[in-house]
Amino acid sequence: MRRDLRLSGDAAEAEGLPFAAGSRHTEALAARGTLRSFRRGMLLIQEGDIGSTLYIVRTGRLRAYAADPKGKEITLGLYGPGEYVGEMSLDGGPRSANVETLETTTCAVITRETLLAYIAEEPDFALEMMARLIRRARLATESTRSLALIDVYGRFKRLLEQLSEPPAPDGSRILRERITHQQIANHLACSREMVSRLMKDLEVGGYVGKQDGRIVLFRELPARW
Repeated sequence: MRRDLRLSGDAAEAEGLPFAAGSRHTEALAARGTLRSFRRGMLLIQEGDIGSTLYIVRTGRLRAYAADPKGKEITLGLYGPGEYVGEMSLDGGPRSANVETLETTTCAVITRETLLAYIAEEPDFALEMMARLIRRARLATESTRSLALIDVYGRFKRLLEQLSEPPAPDGSRILRERITHQQIANHLACSREMVSRLMKDLEVGGYVGKQDGRIVLFRELPARW
């Protein structure tokens, strides 16, 4: 059985946050690719393989993750429309992570030759890709730091605040997407039982609740628990 340990990578693109629309370059590049549809649970990229394709998401969502021989997993990022995966194939080396579909997903599949030709025509895109990789590296460092230095409740509090909408007039904040206790546990590297205990305590304290299947923060969560 696979066990997902934690989430890192692009915080603005992952953890259920709204996915940014594709840039002018990704839209232009997608138009040069082959549109393909993949069913839920398909493995598009396998860690260690030699790959030569870039996937630009048009609809649906992808998950990038690493796994060890015992089935433990580390989620590296979630990607939606306008985002792309597979750019690490530019150096001709092996794939650095696995990528699977979380739902039925349509991607524009770009060959390495097409990508390199586009970069030659539009060198600004190379700078855009570089900035994206730098941002991911910084966020991965922050994720590692928080895992090492912040307790489970601190990570739990930060995750809910990251996933929530701006405050309503009454001060309450609702999460953008439905998320299960198990999914939260996967993000925080803790057990589902611990998440359930935290949620129950916060519900009793009047801090959180549910609305249309989504978690609602009724007021500012306590700094410590």
